[in-house]
Amino acid sequence: MIRPALTPFAALALLGIANAVHATAPLPSLADCDMPGFARTLVAQPDTRRIAARAHWLDAHTLRWPGEQLRAGERFRLYHAARGGLQAGHGATVQGADTVLTLQPASGQLPARVAQRFAFVGAGATLAIDDHDAAAVGELLRGQLLLVREDAQGRVLATTALQHAGALDALYAQAAGHQALGVELDGADIRLALWAPTAHAVAACLYDGPRGAASALVPARRDAASGIWSHDGGRDLAGRYYTWLVDVYVPGTGLVRNRVTDPYSVGLSADSRRSWIADLDDPALKPDGWDDSRAPALAAQTDMAIYELHVRDFSIHDATVPEADRGRYLGFTHLESDGMRHLRALSEAGMTDVHLLPVFDIATIPETGCTTPQVPDAAPDSPLQQAAVMAQAATDCFNWGYDPFHFNVPEGSYASDADHAAVRIREFRRMVMALHGIGLRVGMDVVYNHTSASGQDGRSVLDRIVPGYYHRLDEAGAVTRSTCCENTATEHAMMARLMIDSAVLWVKHYGIDSFRFDLMGHQPREAMERLQQAVDAAAGRRVQLIGEGWNFGEVADGARFVQASQDSLGGSGIGTFSDRARDALRGGGPADSGTTLLREQGWLNGLVYAPNAHADPARPRSDLLHAADLARVGLAGTLREYRMTAADGRVKRLDEIDYKGQPAGYASAPGEVVNYVENHDNQTLFDINVFKLPRDTTAEDRARVQVLGMAHTALSQGVAYFHAGLETLRSKSLDRNSYDSGDWFNRFDWTLRDNFFGTGLPPERDNGADWPLMRLLLADSSIKPQPRDIVFARDALLDLVRIRASTSLLRLRDAGDIQRRLRFPNTGPGQNPLVLVGHLDGRGLADARFDELLYFINASSDAQTLDLPELHGRRYVLHPVHLSAQAADTRPRESARHDPAQGRFVVPARTALVYVTE
Repeated sequence: MIRPALTPFAALALLGIANAVHATAPLPSLADCDMPGFARTLVAQPDTRRIAARAHWLDAHTLRWPGEQLRAGERFRLYHAARGGLQAGHGATVQGADTVLTLQPASGQLPARVAQRFAFVGAGATLAIDDHDAAAVGELLRGQLLLVREDAQGRVLATTALQHAGALDALYAQAAGHQALGVELDGADIRLALWAPTAHAVAACLYDGPRGAASALVPARRDAASGIWSHDGGRDLAGRYYTWLVDVYVPGTGLVRNRVTDPYSVGLSADSRRSWIADLDDPALKPDGWDDSRAPALAAQTDMAIYELHVRDFSIHDATVPEADRGRYLGFTHLESDGMRHLRALSEAGMTDVHLLPVFDIATIPETGCTTPQVPDAAPDSPLQQAAVMAQAATDCFNWGYDPFHFNVPEGSYASDADHAAVRIREFRRMVMALHGIGLRVGMDVVYNHTSASGQDGRSVLDRIVPGYYHRLDEAGAVTRSTCCENTATEHAMMARLMIDSAVLWVKHYGIDSFRFDLMGHQPREAMERLQQAVDAAAGRRVQLIGEGWNFGEVADGARFVQASQDSLGGSGIGTFSDRARDALRGGGPADSGTTLLREQGWLNGLVYAPNAHADPARPRSDLLHAADLARVGLAGTLREYRMTAADGRVKRLDEIDYKGQPAGYASAPGEVVNYVENHDNQTLFDINVFKLPRDTTAEDRARVQVLGMAHTALSQGVAYFHAGLETLRSKSLDRNSYDSGDWFNRFDWTLRDNFFGTGLPPERDNGADWPLMRLLLADSSIKPQPRDIVFARDALLDLVRIRASTSLLRLRDAGDIQRRLRFPNTGPGQNPLVLVGHLDGRGLADARFDELLYFINASSDAQTLDLPELHGRRYVLHPVHLSAQAADTRPRESARHDPAQGRFVVPARTALVYVTE
């Protein structure tokens, strides 16, 4: 029966609706704590179809229904059913309502912040809740709501569900922001707190250990102002495990009782089944020396030289690590292992940071009982290896980890005992201490832009507590998945808070020194800047932030907010990965396949000057000139306002140079750019060069091309980023996406004997269309490097890092300094596009060490002679690293020539070299 619009008295009556639900729904019991599965339906919704949610709550009193408008003789009504069950068939009257409100068009303009936040919502009917009914909105949001356009007789003309984030933020976020969530310890008291503003009831299940039946069920009390449910207990709660029972209305299902872990968990039992009550400051969780350990100092973001590494990859095949510790946090604690000696050498050369691929709790790695596939010894181009790997991909011990389950807990599969929550905490801290001890800061790859699941999936945490809030929804109310998974909505206050609180926890309790944000462009700049302030305050120093600033999906071009993307972060100090030089050097783009993958060569691997068998012989020289310009864009820090002579002879700002229809330059400061030629995504540089270099390129020259790529990163202004294995010619046997390709396709050999090219066709899932091409390449034994080639590349990276670390000229902190001090000889239409030349003026610069620095990168397979009149009469000597008897590359010392009288330089084939004046 449809009730009249609410009066103040009716609103007071409505406040009791949620409490009355349990008159017909069973109360939580201890049995629910151990129920099979993760949920049970208490009151089913008769019509289980999910109604599209096209309308939005803009704030606590205002709604908008895009595309709709009020017509004569019609009205808008908001129907509510506390337990669900509304039926709104077209042409019929709404059935199953507990309450109905008649809405009127909103008067006046929206507050500016509301209008800005919801600018993406199309034009339509903007409706207001009557002031007399405003007090009831919070209770209404705890049940099913339908907004209906109906005729004067109450017959349905159109209906929609609502997206409620605007109302929940307006009602609860400010009050909730002042209260702790998760486990809070205060003297003798322990408080458990959960933000669940739409829940009907919440209770906590307590367990005495990681396994075994629940020992107690305790109720939680709801704070009406914040939407937080809490239970206050004594110190006897410490060390126990818990889950939450949350009774909540779930669209399309009905009233559901979810058993769920805490999104603010600081500890977990194996496979994330139970949260753990602990104080991360407890001395029992700290390895010896933890409180006194310190990270190496870093003066500026541009001083960063980062080595990207996966925890399991690092030691799983390292025979010098005890078997029990291989592939785990403790693999880093064996300081004389081959892997740690390798990291120590990098650190001593000048590498500053290790960035670990995700190490928070991961949804898709079984923490107990994961498997290790037995891979057959088959031909280099055989499909048998990938078949064996993929047969167990869902249950093996490997995944990159971009599928977060709990943001604040170390992953258990990397611990020696996943079931006892304390173990992973102590062992993670031991890893951090070990890396700090050899001079490396520890960065963490974080994935706050999506979760691994949403809705009622057993791996969904956030959405089973506050359905429809934590994820970004499309125009019909479905979760968007442009990031590959369930996109989170960090534009919503409590999702942004979760992200910020999580980052602070890692800094404060685990000594994390910097963060790399996965798909950061899907997050608001404003939220990232607040996060920067929070982590800096927690650390008492600057915590460096970098991330993927790609611009795509439903948020592209600022559609929903000012993004933390390449073009939108200028002046923030937050760094983004630059694809400008990356694509110019490698050729093509990361999604290329088939003949495009072969044909689209880059500056490093033969564009125009050394075409492979599939390249277009008519490709113009101008393409090579443009690629050389984009390579210089990277060398200049991708700075928006830096000016240089472009290939057409005009002096241009870098944002006037084209990169695939976008400005090539986008950064305001060098610390806002991350330079790289390879990371965990896409083919390794070695593998991309297998496709693009001419087939007759020798193994020795393939190693040299690899070194040129590393040299470009080392000599570029900005943050230098090196993927682990770049220096060992790492191959994934041509796999373009090894996120779930097992240990087999992600191997390292720290003894430098093998790079694992030709170890079988890569998994068919992402590579099958290119298998015919890959077979020919993988079977070619001439491509595979010899150990001496791998050693050369490793030693060459050490030399390049030493050169970068030797002078502040390669790590300038200010865009103005780069404009004043960096020049590019050999530019314009008459340039030799095979050689990149950079000149840096060090006079008056602290820590420059050299008055001038001059570098060359020659991509040609032949020596190149350049006459540079502007350097006429200047005398240069090779950088001390080149002159060392231990220098990896002897060509600079043996074959490079410089004639000061003519300003003439002879640069050996496929060589990077640096001259200086002192």
